[in-house]
Amino acid sequence: MSPAGDWQKPQPVECAGAVVRDAAGRLLLVRRGHEPSLGLWSLPGGRIDPGESAAEAAVREVHEETGLEVTVGQLLASVEIGDFLVHDFTATVIGGELRAGDDASDVRWCSDDELAVLELTPGLLAALTSMGA
Repeated sequence: MSPAGDWQKPQPVECAGAVVRDAAGRLLLVRRGHEPSLGLWSLPGGRIDPGESAAEAAVREVHEETGLEVTVGQLLASVEIGDFLVHDFTATVIGGELRAGDDASDVRWCSDDELAVLELTPGLLAALTSMGA
């Protein structure tokens, strides 16, 4: 607390994610293997390590969670989700082999129609829509 008694909200944990689409327009999703949102489908992503840029974190996280190598493009949005500030980038696959790894229990390419029936992390569909993704 400050001397005046004002309470300040702690700084959010900075994270980075990627919106990756394949040639057919399908979206890359991971099923979360740990909390928060255990078992729900989300974009690949995670915490930014010290000394790492948000774009570098997005590349690393996609590789760790999906086995795919990507290059990142533009920053689509920075969204506060609870105690996290997530920077989501567009990304393009340049290599690797699709497999679930690290914090993901599953990974898949998903059509826009399938997004409506999958159990997604809270707010993901609205965020994708607002980003134009």
